[in-house]
Amino acid sequence: MIFENEKNNFLGIENRKTSSSKVIIVPFGLENSVSYGKGTKNGPKEILKASQHLELYDEDLGYEPSTRIGIQTLKAVPIKKDGTKALNDLEEIISTIIKKKKFPFILGGEHSVTIGAIKAFEKTKRPITIVQFDAHADLRSEYQSNKYSHASVMRRCLDYKNINLVSIGTRSISKDEVNFLNKNSSRIKIFWAKDKKSWNRKKLLSLIKGKDVYITFDLDSLDPSLMPSTGTPEPGGLFWDEAIELIKIISLNSNIIGADINELAPIKNLSSPNFIAAKLAYKIISFALCSKKVFKYQ
Repeated sequence: MIFENEKNNFLGIENRKTSSSKVIIVPFGLENSVSYGKGTKNGPKEILKASQHLELYDEDLGYEPSTRIGIQTLKAVPIKKDGTKALNDLEEIISTIIKKKKFPFILGGEHSVTIGAIKAFEKTKRPITIVQFDAHADLRSEYQSNKYSHASVMRRCLDYKNINLVSIGTRSISKDEVNFLNKNSSRIKIFWAKDKKSWNRKKLLSLIKGKDVYITFDLDSLDPSLMPSTGTPEPGGLFWDEAIELIKIISLNSNIIGADINELAPIKNLSSPNFIAAKLAYKIISFALCSKKVFKYQ
């Protein structure tokens, strides 16, 4: 595995102790099935660039997580035009990281990158709960004749019987997806955005408590007033404090085994969404690996 130096890596930090690093960042700008706004292939590059301007001290944890965790960034690999082959390549990368007992964090790219990650984790045959932050259900059998579309990503992950799904912030779904949801209600739980003021935190806890959890964060789960740089923005989304509170709950009550951020479609001369995506990535990593030792959710 070839890693970026501090001039191009996540956070711009020097980290030469490969063996002691706990996290490996995987930039993977797949853009194969986007159906409205385009540009996700540039997402990883802009997140990495923005990350170099973050303050490393975390006000929740009370120290600089990056100095204790150890974070390395893979050099971006060429992405095949064939979506299936591209996802197979990503699966191999994540499998290698898992074998090294590191924490993989993917910077997408379109949301279908999650398929590659779950295919790698599924090989362990242990039960895994995906926590999906997303405006869309992504439960279509296929979309535009593509079964590996970004609109089908959760459906493909659920092809594996040891995978369950908790979706947060959903506010866009098709009739066919509702039918699939109703038939698979034992494996899929949705926290609808329309109900966010009355979400049952105890129910969320019961779904993730003590479980191995993979977090996938589609940036369109955030409200478009905060995150306009995504291909399919939907009104009525999450705001920063709401998202961070939920990530804190998940990190304190489950075992987060990996994560991804996806669907950033950078807009020229608008840097704030890139910065938000970079800070969100750092927060997820920091909470996933450090939070249990520092604070207890009230």
